[in-house]
Amino acid sequence: MKSLTSLWSIAAHEMAARCCTSATMDINYVHRRIEHEGLAFLAITLADLGKATQKWLDHGLVVSSDCSAFKTAGSRNRLPAFLQGFYRRVFDPCSGTLLNDPDIEAIYAIRQLTLMFSKIALPRESLSGTPNQVVTPDRERRAMFEFVQCEQEVKFSDSILDPAFLADFRRMSEVLYGGLFDWLEYQLASQKLIPKHGPGAVADRLTSNGKYNARTWTTRLQSVFPAEDYLVPNAHFNGSTVSARCYSESAALHCWSVRTARFDFLEPEAEIPVRVITVPKTLQSPRIIAIEPTCMQYAQQGLFGLIRDGIERTNYLSSMIGIDNQDPNRSMAREGSLSGDLATLDLSEASDRVSNQHVRALFAERPLLLEAVQAVRSRKADVPGHGVIRLAKYASMGSALCFPIEAMVFLTVCFLGIERELSDAPLPGESLIKRFHQQVRVFGDDIIVPRDYVLSVVNELGVFGHQVNVSKSFWTGRFRESCGREYYDGQDVSIVKVRMVLPTQLQDADRVISAVSLRNQFYWAGLWRAADWMDDYLGKLLKHFPNVAPTSPVLGRESALGYQFQSLDPLTHSPLVKGYYVSSEPPLDPLEGDGALLKCLLRMEERRYSLIDLPSQPRVHVGDANVDAKHLERSGRPERVDIKLGRKSPF
Repeated sequence: MKSLTSLWSIAAHEMAARCCTSATMDINYVHRRIEHEGLAFLAITLADLGKATQKWLDHGLVVSSDCSAFKTAGSRNRLPAFLQGFYRRVFDPCSGTLLNDPDIEAIYAIRQLTLMFSKIALPRESLSGTPNQVVTPDRERRAMFEFVQCEQEVKFSDSILDPAFLADFRRMSEVLYGGLFDWLEYQLASQKLIPKHGPGAVADRLTSNGKYNARTWTTRLQSVFPAEDYLVPNAHFNGSTVSARCYSESAALHCWSVRTARFDFLEPEAEIPVRVITVPKTLQSPRIIAIEPTCMQYAQQGLFGLIRDGIERTNYLSSMIGIDNQDPNRSMAREGSLSGDLATLDLSEASDRVSNQHVRALFAERPLLLEAVQAVRSRKADVPGHGVIRLAKYASMGSALCFPIEAMVFLTVCFLGIERELSDAPLPGESLIKRFHQQVRVFGDDIIVPRDYVLSVVNELGVFGHQVNVSKSFWTGRFRESCGREYYDGQDVSIVKVRMVLPTQLQDADRVISAVSLRNQFYWAGLWRAADWMDDYLGKLLKHFPNVAPTSPVLGRESALGYQFQSLDPLTHSPLVKGYYVSSEPPLDPLEGDGALLKCLLRMEERRYSLIDLPSQPRVHVGDANVDAKHLERSGRPERVDIKLGRKSPF
């Protein structure tokens, strides 16, 4: 608590110096509030003020009731008394209206000082305050209740949707994705799918390498992705000893039964449901994700690869849908803040509100593709406290297809909204895309649309059951936010956020790594005093804390002055520096036999595909060569992360 308070105080002094004001009274005020409310004041109460400030910037007016936790400076002053010196440089004290030429530095300072701890992961034992300020099991139960309630709302939205709107949705999806869907159907018919197992958890709790020995499949998957083509290395391992040529219907059935004898097929009612869990997001509410069964995750990854590659190969779609690259969204958000012509929208519970009925309409004209997209979808979810429920949404976060399909649905709805605004002078589908493809972009639930059509788009999203997060959507002022970057009048006002409590001992490896990253972020953001304070703090904890380049494996200080080294490698004569480095090793998970061969063949196929078909978009990240060479012995996410002292390259 003391170290985080000191860090905030240092940042406040630095921001005050840059804005030619004083923060002494603000610092004393923060100390008093923390004494009574604990660190929840920094993580929740201050964050609420920061979010309210963003709303004021967008609307151009301070509304005191938006943040009642802070008193105003007086009866004739509408600004918060807290951080008054900064707010006066942005808003008029009497009227509360935005100044004609607000101080960008003051806007950045207010955001930095209010939102610095908004994403921090705090241990519960370090928090004090009232129960509604702390993440508790009650909050987790409430999150699960809201998950189930969201399901009911999706079903209700489906029931009241006018069929004419759904018909328009089908028509617009064909205009946008007709060429892409044709290509995807051809790839599926040619069995060009390359499935993939990830290192994450699965609903049936198999280990990372254990997934390659899985022989459980569903009958729904079998109709599109035959198990004998994807679960074993080749036909020799199918267990079939009879000829593939069958001369009668009975013989054909016998061949199929022998060939699939080693597989366990699940009927729809017997399928494993996704396992719904919570993961940290903010202190106020956790994030809900769904852990997919192994067979579903395996097929989803393959279909995701096809959809992603199809979007990348289609020029106009790649300019409107982002899968891997957030930079175009950020550039457009900056442009929108400067010109005011583009609006940035954010959706609440975005993935949980994408109805499966809308997805079925999206692919309605392509039966094979529709069947594939539905086959890899889990229909049921095991929700703690609520049992197994039937899902109305297409998929929750955790499904590999959640991200690209929700983006395709949102893009379709956005163009429907634009089209309705142009109802007096409608454009043909292709002309509509040609006119707006540089002004509309979707990355997950981060949406950018032309400001002149934003109200129609927001209304259309509501018609299809999606909720626009008004507090994080901007179109009236000069503030814009997209993909984690914020801009005001063309200036980047993105801030540095503290993600973890500062470490108190070297054994807190995760916190040490986070603290070093925080120091370097402060440095490159120009927060010199905060970076210097972190240098002193970490210098007392780490015996060796050298200057290194950003690419160095050593935990050290990044600097524009370059790196330092102490010796040369006796074999390569390259520079070496003594310092701490991250050491993590995947858990023991031996794999042999059919599963080992299948894994090796899939990895070879992925590398071949990335090198031949899409050289600019490598599909496989090969890390440490030794770890990669031992993938049949060790696999999965490391159970723990350590830091060790040694000599490594400073660059």
